[in-house]
Amino acid sequence: MLPRIVVAGNGQLGQMLQQAGAPLQLEVMPVDPNADIELGLRPDDVITVEIEHWSDSVSGLQLKQHPNFRNAAALHAVIDRQRQKALLDRLDVPTSPWVSLESGDLNAQLESVADKVIVKRRRGGYDGRGQWRWQKGDQPEAEWAGECIAEAMIPFSHEVSLVGARNAAGEKVFYPLTRNWHENGILRASVSNLQVPAQQQKDAEDWLGRIMDDEDYIGVMAMECFVVDGKLLVNELAPRVHNSGHWTQEGSAISQFQLHLRALADLPLITPPVDGASVMYNLLGRNWKPEWLQVPGVHVHWYGKEIRPGRKVGHVNICRADQASLIESLKALQALVDDEDKIVFEWSIDQLQG
Repeated sequence: MLPRIVVAGNGQLGQMLQQAGAPLQLEVMPVDPNADIELGLRPDDVITVEIEHWSDSVSGLQLKQHPNFRNAAALHAVIDRQRQKALLDRLDVPTSPWVSLESGDLNAQLESVADKVIVKRRRGGYDGRGQWRWQKGDQPEAEWAGECIAEAMIPFSHEVSLVGARNAAGEKVFYPLTRNWHENGILRASVSNLQVPAQQQKDAEDWLGRIMDDEDYIGVMAMECFVVDGKLLVNELAPRVHNSGHWTQEGSAISQFQLHLRALADLPLITPPVDGASVMYNLLGRNWKPEWLQVPGVHVHWYGKEIRPGRKVGHVNICRADQASLIESLKALQALVDDEDKIVFEWSIDQLQG
């Protein structure tokens, strides 16, 4: 009998996990981990997460203390950027030079990393929040001490991510590296199944596999990387399904959401088949238009959230059998989106045309 999967977090990732479980009749129950209510958890429930941070509320403590709460060690290691960087260093996974900012001469600490750095809060601060740029000569903020790390600003050519999964037996599978474009720290678009150097794919799989094995991880994990002179530097880890893997919903026979559930429910884990080419386009603070659905290969995923500037309220997957057909669809959709989003399609087409 399949276990019920309880998701700590009831946002769009929890909803998409629930959708992925439906064809298998696998019950997936997203819950609010910040609520002060007793959840009706069962002894054989399996607890996973769609968010990394929540309060020690009644519900939150109940989830963390459940005997089948998965990946507690990985969450502890990853939710604090200082611990995450230390984990990468310990496992010999290359990352940008960094330092944990402590009380004392902040200028000296920052200059010990580089003349130009990115300061990041140790906890939280995703999608570009809680981050600052600093360069030699600038006045650092006193609040950074004890609260932040500083990383060298990396002159990367582009960004990629790897999404993989591991089950309790230690078996691991991976998707191809995905190329991503961020603007102001927020993911705008991802392009899948591009030709990438075999060594990059191998290195990324080796590193992510090493991390998941070290943490005895079960489920999907994502790893974001910079590409510098053809080699990868790991930027950040996400111990959950990830925005840059949303293209797998239509771009693979097994989505990242089903793959996560397979690992948690101890169902067969196979390398996800990926055919054709896909682009994922994030809807940031804007609605979608019904006429988009006339474009071949377009799949709209709407989250049902209030629209606010810069907020992720949905995404669109554009999936076709080959790159030429995908470019045709991207050009057709580009003509239908708001002017400020046309650049997303220019970037995506550029990546596909090489």
